[in-house]
Amino acid sequence: MSRTILIVDDDKVSLRLLKSYLEKYQYEVRSADDGHSFLAEFELYKDDLCLVILDVMLPDTDGFTLCQTVRQQSKVPIIMLTASSDDTDRIVGLELGADDYIAKPYNPRELLARIKAVHRRTNFSNASDKARFLCFSGFTMDLLERQLTDAEGATVLLTSMDFNLLRFFAEHAGETLDRTQLMEQTRGRDLGPLDRSLDVQISRLRLRLQDDGKNPTLIKTVRGSGYVFSTDVSKLDDAPSASAVSMLVRPMGSKNPIH
Repeated sequence: MSRTILIVDDDKVSLRLLKSYLEKYQYEVRSADDGHSFLAEFELYKDDLCLVILDVMLPDTDGFTLCQTVRQQSKVPIIMLTASSDDTDRIVGLELGADDYIAKPYNPRELLARIKAVHRRTNFSNASDKARFLCFSGFTMDLLERQLTDAEGATVLLTSMDFNLLRFFAEHAGETLDRTQLMEQTRGRDLGPLDRSLDVQISRLRLRLQDDGKNPTLIKTVRGSGYVFSTDVSKLDDAPSASAVSMLVRPMGSKNPIH
């Protein structure tokens, strides 16, 4: 796996210290101190990156705009750096496709732990002892390519964090999953009392799956308990045929689900 990280932060001292710290752990670090130089570096190295770290506040643009640009071209994991104590920056970043966030000032050891956690969540689908495809309600998840397609074969755009959450739901279909379990699987940490990031992510995932937020049929809210993925899921070693996918458009509990 590549170990190249691209960081943008207008605080040149912090940037230099973080670069030096991560290089001690065998990461190759590319850096930029404004949006223009970041985009130039991203164009050069985007196919080799294992992670992007974006500061929200920059002199010529902002991290949210850069997050959108990165997400349009790549599935590389993104961690946002925010100096704001307001949840708004964090929620906006997650809505735009970031995988995690950390508040400034931060301990570089914590950031390193977040980087490792993101990579564990991103790469856990490569286990060779598990089926490659999960199929449900007309959708097919390719766990190797980390891609979701709908019944027509069109790709459904998901961030890596959204993909991880959907996979966890699909692998535990029919089970009531509490918020702590879901946060641990997607971010590797507990949910704070005022943290709405999981709600934002689930709302976004429902939107991607065209699951009505007011009356969802796939990701259902279990009041006071958490959420349940309410559909039959098939695990396959080989890609399903178009006819097989069409037969999978069934709610959980229907007769003759394909396994």
